Amino acid sequence: MPDWTVLLYGLPLAFLAGFIDAVAGGGGTISLPTLFFMGLSPAQAVATNKLLAIFGSGSATLQYARGGHIDWPLMTRLIPLALLGSALGAYMVHFVDPNVFKNLVAIVILGVGALVIVNKRFGVEDNYPGLTGKVLALTLPGTLIVGIYDGFIGPGTGTFLMFLFTLSGFNLVRASGNAKAINFATNAGAFIFFLIGGKMVFWIGLPMGVANAAGAYVGARMAMLRGSAFIKVIYALIVVLVAGRLLMG
Repeated sequence: MPDWTVLLYGLPLAFLAGFIDAVAGGGGTISLPTLFFMGLSPAQAVATNKLLAIFGSGSATLQYARGGHIDWPLMTRLIPLALLGSALGAYMVHFVDPNVFKNLVAIVILGVGALVIVNKRFGVEDNYPGLTGKVLALTLPGTLIVGIYDGFIGPGTGTFLMFLFTLSGFNLVRASGNAKAINFATNAGAFIFFLIGGKMVFWIGLPMGVANAAGAYVGARMAMLRGSAFIKVIYALIVVLVAGRLLMG
């Protein structure tokens, strides 16, 4: 078990992870390797990372909600599907090797990122039409699929959600807010599961969770202040980090 000195680098990295996750998703590409580097076992690192994530996603969700950047009528329809999908994905891990799909997912997420970045207008303007049949036909199955991915593999869930909401007509700021609301719900569900498992290292997870929440607060505020153009830059970085993480295993 590591000693308290690991927090000297763990806290600033948790802050950075929260900042990035609040803007464009993918904060787990920083926080999870940090926990491994601290000397936690794989089970402890994954469980403790969920403790961090619930702090960060909760903080970001609160900020986006206060700014009016979450569409609650849509979220109330999607969150149950995200929770169901996450549970199904976690169940599938026992029967299917996640490594089989990692390279394919990495290619997909690079393609998604390229589409967002190359198309200069994509996600800049808000053209969300409301709860139309077309929006529900896209977001209902899309959220279920992303939820399954979250429970099955995980890295890049927020990035995929942002792309889904941008396709639905939201600008990148509102897409990020909606993604955080769903992330918070799935993190809460996973938190309960891992809490029962008894693998969380609280003396590491709680202070890093506070740092993660602080980073998420700053990230969400900056995303709302700077707008979609700022998010696109961070999004490009996260796409590369997530793809790299998947390809390296």
